[in-house]
Amino acid sequence: MYSRGGGEPSRLRKLKGKVVLITGAGRGIGKRLALGFAAAGARVALLARSKAELDLANLEIEHAGGTALRLRADVRDYEQLAAAVDRLKGNFGRPDVLVCAAAIQGPLGAFGECSAEAWFDTINTNLIGATNSVRAVLPLMLGRRSGKIIFLGGRGAADPRPNFSAYACAKAAVVRLAETLAEELRDSNIQVNVMSPGAAYTHMTDEILAAGDRVNYKEQERALQIRLTGGMPAEKQIELALFLASEDSNHLSGKLIHVNDDWRRLEHATIGPEVYTVRRVQKA
Repeated sequence: MYSRGGGEPSRLRKLKGKVVLITGAGRGIGKRLALGFAAAGARVALLARSKAELDLANLEIEHAGGTALRLRADVRDYEQLAAAVDRLKGNFGRPDVLVCAAAIQGPLGAFGECSAEAWFDTINTNLIGATNSVRAVLPLMLGRRSGKIIFLGGRGAADPRPNFSAYACAKAAVVRLAETLAEELRDSNIQVNVMSPGAAYTHMTDEILAAGDRVNYKEQERALQIRLTGGMPAEKQIELALFLASEDSNHLSGKLIHVNDDWRRLEHATIGPEVYTVRRVQKA
């Protein structure tokens, strides 16, 4: 669980009582962020397909003194999402923050050897699922003229990633969606950004290791290292998510920010439109 101690008390105060909807909150990075938002005092709506995973995440939050609501839905199904958001509204009120973390890695291997069904299911989950989530929440944010939408990026969003074509294409499209929505919503006081959380040890790591020679040896080595070390610390991922969900980032929209970027300088800085986009500015 993310600790408030030694953190950023002013930001945590701003998030206390906020309603945060997180898709894919039953496991992986989505669950990590859910625990972090709950520790910051937000009321967290956990949305996922698995009842068992939702129950466990909810139990962890409640045992730590947080407040959560379980919403079982498939992000690929807009009607399920709309019903879940209606339930959220009835229990917690309108969402202040939407975090789109639901994703699958999809088929691994050369594009021509991947199952078309698995490839399109990845697009439906990672991209269509994100658009469904926004469609379900956006009218409520527009009605209040405020809101934060945070997409999760991933490797392949800004650079080619051979043998991960479905995942990379979906994540690149999500970044472009965020950039486009940011422009459309600029006058509505709704900020849309993508956080790239870095690699953490999840079931996706094990999928890469099990793929063998269907992925290159560098991917295998990287996955093994992540399994051994745990990968990116949860605290770093949570800190960036809290920043993007808070009023401290009201001047930022349409950006792709990696957890290892020097993002703290963005709190009070004015940056050019070309910085932190899908067309990442290369460091000298």
